[in-house]
Formats: sequence, structure tokens, C-alpha cells
Amino acid sequence: MIGSLLAAVLSSVGYGVSTIMQAVGARRAGGLGAVAQPLVIAAFVVDGLAWLLSLLALDHLPLFVVQAVIASSLVVVVLLARLVLGATMRRLDVLAVVAVVAALVVIALSGDEQPAVHPPAGFDAVMIAAAVVVAVGTLLAYSSGPPVLLAVLGGLGYSVAAIAARAAHADGDLLDTVLQPLAIPIVVGGVAGALAYLRALERGSVGTAAAMVSVLEVVVPGVVGLSVLGDFVRSGWVLPAALALLVALAGCVVLARSPANAAAEAGDDGVPVAAPTT
Repeated sequence: MIGSLLAAVLSSVGYGVSTIMQAVGARRAGGLGAVAQPLVIAAFVVDGLAWLLSLLALDHLPLFVVQAVIASSLVVVVLLARLVLGATMRRLDVLAVVAVVAALVVIALSGDEQPAVHPPAGFDAVMIAAAVVVAVGTLLAYSSGPPVLLAVLGGLGYSVAAIAARAAHADGDLLDTVLQPLAIPIVVGGVAGALAYLRALERGSVGTAAAMVSVLEVVVPGVVGLSVLGDFVRSGWVLPAALALLVALAGCVVLARSPANAAAEAGDDGVPVAAPTT
């Protein structure tokens, strides 16, 4: 369990570092040229490593713990934006960082070793259908859909990918995960979520989009994990875990709306360039 918790923390740090790397790289070239920047390419590699670490974390931890830790990458983004980009960090942001870290300690303590529970019959088909719905919704909304809808689709896409990854791990190691039907919603949900979120950042408020995605990718997988996938909270820790989860989410919303986060999510021309986790 300690190893899985460490993997979740490292995954969160990786996603936060990747966001800053993409922000710095985007400042060196405009538009699609930013994609060819070595720093941006390296950031994509870091993203991939962070994703693999999140899969390792899902081996033994409940979804609500892993997703809460990963959502806290906003802490890393805000702190690094202050140090690397010289972004403004409000006193409220400092309080939010402390609150999120303290809440994550409680959440981590509330999660016990989780058994590998096989999902119910028809679960694979439901997840594939959910991923397709999110993907189609993203395609339809991409051109002129409201930013709020795009942010919701982004959060749901990341949620589908996380839920499918947790369920897939009941059948074995990473190779087994890749070679089963649940790999489809992992990939489709993740890609659709990333596209929808980036478009939401481009067309709307960075803070609002980041906050909505952070909340959805914690709450939706957490509920499904507890109700369907056999995740559970340690005896006597239900209330502390629930309160800590609310505090962590509130802190993430504050950090998502921080000037430091906005600076990390935007290039020189103010166009958002980076996405959060899955």
C-alpha cells in the first residue's frame, strides 16, 4: 500500500511538472510550433510516466484516494508557477495548499489495501459505451460548444479512463490491462477528455474549467469505485474521509482559480496550453 501511495504522489508531481514544462515550452513558440519544442515533447513523456505511475497506484488503492492525490497536482502547478514563471501567489492560495496537503494525509489514512475485485457482468460494455458517448459529445461540442460543457466532457473523459483502469487491474499486470477490452475506454476516454479540456481552456475561463475537471475526476470515479468496484474506506474513517475529500476539493477549486495556475495554463499570448491529469 505504501508503494502505491508513493506512486500516486509521484504521478501527481509528474502531472504538475509536465504542466509547467508545457507552459514554458509554449512561451518559446506560438501555435502548433509549440508542439515541436523539446521541452513540450519532454513534457508529454513525463505525462506518460505519470499515467503509468497512476496505474501502479490503482493496484492497491481505492479510486477516491488515487484520484484525490492526482487532482492535487494543482498544488505542484501553483508552487512551480510561483518559482519558475514568477506568477502571483495569493495568501488564499497558501492556505489552500496547506489545506489540500492536510486533507490528502487524512484521505490516504482512510484507504486500506484494496482487493482486486472483478467488475460485474456487462461492465466492460458499459464503459466502452460511456467512452464512445464522451468522444461523440466532444466531437459535436468541439467547434462551438460552451466551455462549461467542454469542461464537463473533459472531466467525464478522465473519469471513464480512471474507472476503466481500476477495473482492468483486477485481471493482472500492465500487459494484461493493455490486452483486454477495457483498454478501449482507457484510451478513448483519456484522449476525448484531454481534447475537451484543452478546448474548454481555449474558449473559456482557465479557473472554471480546471475546477470542474478536478471535481469531476475525483467524485465520479470515487462513487463508482465505492459502489461497483469493491473499494472501501477503513473502519471508523468514513466521516473523516468524507470531510477531508470536501476540503481537498475546495482547495483544488481555489488553486484552479489562482493567478498562478492561470499563468501556468497559458502561453505568452494568454492561450491555455496544458491539461491536468487522468
